[in-house]
Amino acid sequence: MPVAKLLKIPQIGEVLANRISQAEAKVWVEAEKQVAWAEKLGVQCIPYFDERYPAMLKQAPDAPLILYQMGASAWQRPRTIAIVGTRQATNYGKDFVASFIRDLMPYQPVVVSGLAYGIDIAAHRACLAHQITTVAVLANGLDKVYPPQHHATAQQIVQQHGALLSESPLGTKPDAARFPARNRIIAGLVEAVVVVEAKPEGGAIITAEIANSYDREVFALPGSIHQETSAGCNHLIKTHQARLLTDVRDLVYILNWDKPVAPQNTQATLAFDLDTLGEAEQQVVKHLAKQPQQIILLDDLSWALQMPTAALSALLLQLELQGWVKTLPGKQYALVPRAPRLV
Repeated sequence: MPVAKLLKIPQIGEVLANRISQAEAKVWVEAEKQVAWAEKLGVQCIPYFDERYPAMLKQAPDAPLILYQMGASAWQRPRTIAIVGTRQATNYGKDFVASFIRDLMPYQPVVVSGLAYGIDIAAHRACLAHQITTVAVLANGLDKVYPPQHHATAQQIVQQHGALLSESPLGTKPDAARFPARNRIIAGLVEAVVVVEAKPEGGAIITAEIANSYDREVFALPGSIHQETSAGCNHLIKTHQARLLTDVRDLVYILNWDKPVAPQNTQATLAFDLDTLGEAEQQVVKHLAKQPQQIILLDDLSWALQMPTAALSALLLQLELQGWVKTLPGKQYALVPRAPRLV
């Protein structure tokens, strides 16, 4: 803002106005550097109001204003979960992750984790082995991978149509305070968090607590009462902060993943028989069909159609009863795929 305009604000003098103006100029210079650096590295800068910004994360009250992303633009799916746990994972935890992710294959989810040692990296690598899309959320800038020992895995994630995400500007180092902040992004991106081995205190427990505050489902793998790496999971279950998880069926039942997702040609256009719907209902269905994942937030749909949320909610309920849409966590709605008509 020009100094002349700042001086018109009550209680702002010339010295303060000059300081504000100089600081603003520095911010613009730094922003231009970040954009140029991001373009060089192939990193996308995704602001909060961009259509590429993850819809689930928008529901979090402390969602970052900007996300840095390296990798596939269209990694988002209706079924997205996080798998987190201790860095000191035992064979019990790692073996469970391997079998759990293998059994997830028919449901074609996206699996989010933090690229850390232990359970995180086991989850990412199992996803890569089974061709399941995986997303790593980092606590540092995307110009470097932390820990550096996982650089090859990070490259594979990007190559296999996954993504690396961070809220930190390029060049940001992974200091301790950034990891809890990173965990809120993991919790915000997903409909459920699965905790596999966790000590009583640590990042996985923080992620579970944040997920509960976001009204996400939380699951935990029980373990021996004599094993410290299971103490956190056992406590979450005991205090009703997490549902007990023993295999994929527990998660599928609670999340209503009633049917495995049949592979679909993303270029194919579904034929919808709209003749039985009213004009307003057709508007809703057509707008949902245009969305990248055929999913939209209630508030975004209300804004796009210029329809009050109360009236729109009633309309969506009717469409859900007729099998056209389904409700997702976080006040989201998804279009239900319908078989093409034979002509």
